[in-house]
Formats: sequence, structure tokens, C-alpha cells
Amino acid sequence: MSDSTPFSGPFSGLSRRGFLRAAGGVALAGATGAGLAACGSNTGRASGGSGTLQQWYHQYGEQGTQQAALKFAKAYKDATVNVTWTPGDYASKLASGLLSSSAPDVFESQLNIEYIKSGQVAPLDDIFASVKDDFTDADIKLNTYEGKIYGIRMIDDPQILYYRKSLFAKAGVQPPNTFDELIAAVKKLSTGKVKGAYFGSQNVITDHIAAYFAAAGAPIITDDHKSGVLDPKVIAAFAKLREFYTSGGVLQSAPTEWTDPSAFIQELVAIQWCGLWALPQIQKAFGDDFGVMPIPAFGPQGKKAVYNGGWTQFVNAKSKNLDAAKKFVKWLWIDQTQYQEEWSLSYGFHIPPRKSVAAKASKLQSGQAAEVVKLAGQYGFGDNIAFTPKMATAIGDAGNKIIRSGADPKTALTTADGVVQSELKRLFG
Repeated sequence: MSDSTPFSGPFSGLSRRGFLRAAGGVALAGATGAGLAACGSNTGRASGGSGTLQQWYHQYGEQGTQQAALKFAKAYKDATVNVTWTPGDYASKLASGLLSSSAPDVFESQLNIEYIKSGQVAPLDDIFASVKDDFTDADIKLNTYEGKIYGIRMIDDPQILYYRKSLFAKAGVQPPNTFDELIAAVKKLSTGKVKGAYFGSQNVITDHIAAYFAAAGAPIITDDHKSGVLDPKVIAAFAKLREFYTSGGVLQSAPTEWTDPSAFIQELVAIQWCGLWALPQIQKAFGDDFGVMPIPAFGPQGKKAVYNGGWTQFVNAKSKNLDAAKKFVKWLWIDQTQYQEEWSLSYGFHIPPRKSVAAKASKLQSGQAAEVVKLAGQYGFGDNIAFTPKMATAIGDAGNKIIRSGADPKTALTTADGVVQSELKRLFG
């Protein structure tokens, strides 16, 4: 996947790297006074209430989501809520829009430390107080900085490995627990036109950095803001990735990227990295002949990992309607549990972040959907809010040199470590 290639499904119209870059550019754009007009908007209702709030969404790829957002806005009685539905490069439009005179009061995004340092997002601890324990630790952690919670998770999108049970049985292999077992499995599973596994075509390191570090048992950034890139466990993990990608059992390219399950559904591979959003398509294709598993651990010091993507709702700290915006966000994403289940499961396939809501959702109670929920609870984690696009590029470049060109892992990662250290110094001094 190229940097400009959009995600499919819930990420339609976005590139993850582009999104991170634009989000991190908010503070810089503010310093230069740059700003662009926001994109076109729709109105949840014509008038009413005691005020008007502007709420921004990116364009979801799932049919019905825009109508649902408008329905939610119209149902709110304490203010008029204007919904802006943003096709294309949402990240750039949000970054410039937040600095304009028509900035949103409420917006969805991913928490970035520069949002906090530039005073762009409001703490939400007061509206979270009674329900904090009903969100997963991973979701709370990825929206918390220095003890304050800045965002409310809207949907959780765990990434797992899908595998064909019948192909595993025919090859005599079990779901692997370690990368050594995965390498052995993909060799056995590669027969004729079918390869063992597919993790993507282009940004196979950049798109999965966080998961690889988690599976190695080492953080990219430590709790005291140090680089973890040269941790011996990470160096060993990247050497193992080279062995994996050159094993002969990995599909190196396909017409669609890993975010799309087509390579798996078209039976090009026995294992594919993808997200929960693809489960209905895969179930329709194979019935019960598929399973899910976490990313295997790298070595005895590693651990299985499930990267938990998704979207989070924020309140613009610079909004003239700050209290009204917080009240609306609490109403929608904390109080209206029926809307939270509808948003996650009526148009696409995601996990509602409220544990109590997910526990009651009938679509998540059985089969592989229930298994994904369990794996996300056991092994799930999210991004470090201090992780920047420059770090991603540097580690991705190092990883590509290692797995594609056979570069020495420690030498290649030393260059990336310098970039990570420089970024951490910029962020934390």
C-alpha cells in the first residue's frame, strides 16, 4: 500500500500515514496562521434547541453511516447539531479546519500528543467519571495523557489473522503461537497457486509497526519517553521478519491490500492479516471454514498481539460552545447505548467500545466474532500518542531494507532510532 493509497471499509478515503502526518501538523499550521475552509456540510435538523454545534466525520465506506449520523444529530434536543461529512483527505481538512473560523465543536480523529500540547482537545474526565470502568484499559490508555482523558472511543477495529481451517487440517498444522511456528506453517501451507500468508503488498512494515513491536514484547516508546527501537528483542524480531518474508510461503503482492480480504476470499492464501470489518465477507464466502488468531509472538520474551484501530470523538477545547459540545458528546457516546451498538454493527462490523454494550450485542455473541472480541480483550493494544509520522517512516524504511534487501537489522534500526530520539526530544525536550 502506498502512502496515498486509501484504506477500505471504515477507513475509506484515508491513508493512515497521511492521517497521522496531518494530525501532527495542527500545531505547526497554527504557528504559521495557515487555515482552509472546511468542506461542505449537512444539517441534522433545520433549527431548534439552545445553540448550534458543528460535528465533523470522515466519510465512512459503509452505506448508511451518514444517514445514521444525521439521525443521531436530529434526535438531540438540547442544541442544533450540524453534521459535516468529509470525503477525501479528512486529515488535512480537519487539520486546517480546526484553525479556521468555522472549526468544528466536535470531531472524530485519533489522539496525537500535539493536539494536547497545542490545546486543541478538551479533557473529558468529568463526563467519563461514571463509566470509565466500562471501557477497555487499552481504549482508556490510548486517549489518556498525564492522567487526563481526552477522547471517547466510538468504534474498535481489531486487526487479526484470518485462516482457513480446512487448509490447516490438510497441511497438518495448528494455529501458530510464535513466529517460528508461523514460518514453518506458511511453508507447509504453500501449495500450487496458494501461498501460506498475506500481510500486504507495499507498506508491510509501516502499516504493522505497532503490532510487530508488541509481538516482540518491546514498546516503540517507553513510559519515560525513550526510544525502544534498539531493544535486542526488536532487533531479533526484525531478523525473524526477514526470515518470514523470504521463506517462500508469503504472498508478496496482490491486487488488493491487506485491508481488503479479497486475497483470502479468492483463495490466494491460507492466512491473511485484516480487520474485524472483513468478517461478514469472509463468513459469507467460507461459512464456518475459517478461524481467527492474534499476531504470533516473536520468541519467548514476546507476546501475542492484536492491534486495535478505530475512531475516537473529541471536543474542540477552543470551541465557543465548549460546555454544550461536551454535553452533546456525553449524550451520544456515553448515554445513548442503542446508538453506540447501531453505529458499530448496523452498517459495518466493529466492536462497540463500551464493554456493557459489546456484551449485549447479539452479532458478537457467537462464532469467530465472539472469538475476535475475546482476543481483543486478551491481547489488544493501541497506538502510543507520541508516535509520529517521521518515526513511522524511519522504522518503515529500516524494515524494508531488512526484509527486502537483507540489511543488517541493528545497523538499519540504528538510523531509525536516531530519528525516533530526535522526535522524542522535539516533543518532550
